[in-house]
Amino acid sequence: MSQHARAQRPEAAPFTERTPRVVAARHLTRRQGRDKAGRFLAEGAQAVREALAWQGGQVHELFVTATAAQRNPELLQTAQAQGIRISEVTDKAAASLSETVTPQGLVAVCDAVPQPLDQALQGAPRLVAVLYGVSDPGNAGTVTRVADAAGADAVIFTGDTVDPHNGKCVRASTGSLFHLPIARSRDAAEVFAACRAAGLRLVAADGYAKQDLVEASVQGDLQHPTAWVFGSEAHGLPDDVIAQLDTSLKVPLYGAAESLNLATAAAVCLYASARDQRN
Repeated sequence: MSQHARAQRPEAAPFTERTPRVVAARHLTRRQGRDKAGRFLAEGAQAVREALAWQGGQVHELFVTATAAQRNPELLQTAQAQGIRISEVTDKAAASLSETVTPQGLVAVCDAVPQPLDQALQGAPRLVAVLYGVSDPGNAGTVTRVADAAGADAVIFTGDTVDPHNGKCVRASTGSLFHLPIARSRDAAEVFAACRAAGLRLVAADGYAKQDLVEASVQGDLQHPTAWVFGSEAHGLPDDVIAQLDTSLKVPLYGAAESLNLATAAAVCLYASARDQRN
């Protein structure tokens, strides 16, 4: 680590897994600790790079091993320029903050990302992804990444959906968590009402729907401002939830596959709407 970075704290030795600030940061690997502190951890060069460029919140501290510091000098320079505390840690301390098999030695402590519903949906949104009861953090993070790539205006987590700050969810989003508004509300009825108030048509992604995406596209239905609602990996959307929405559509399957996984289906649906809205 550079002398400039090391000079930000008086200790010459790296922090260990027992150093109080590392112990406090380790609480953020659990949802209860994240909710209490209003902060979360972003691990790895890509996530840290996006966090440092994030306009919607703040990075409070950067934990870095000597090896990771040598590999990512530009990230340390950016953090220094922003006045962010940089703390060198041992490999064991970095591993204690990581939820991966091979820790990357670079972890940022960030403000929580979710915004109030009305704030996330302001400005006449045209495309929104709503995750209902999605338990797999990898899928939730990938859908966030897909929504970002498709030009969506927001992603909303509702029902018993995984925490968007879950470590695997953050990694799967590959930085998209910092690119577009994220909202979280357990009350699905509140979410649906807010989407309608924002002028969005609520569409369920349902493999058992009578109408498919191609038919809807031909009819011009996908040109409308849309909130796509995606259900859990195993069970999809419950009937009582689908009944609250405006319509439901399925992805047509032309081959022998029984179904698509959540992230793939979400990509097809979101890009179908994005294409028709732009055309």
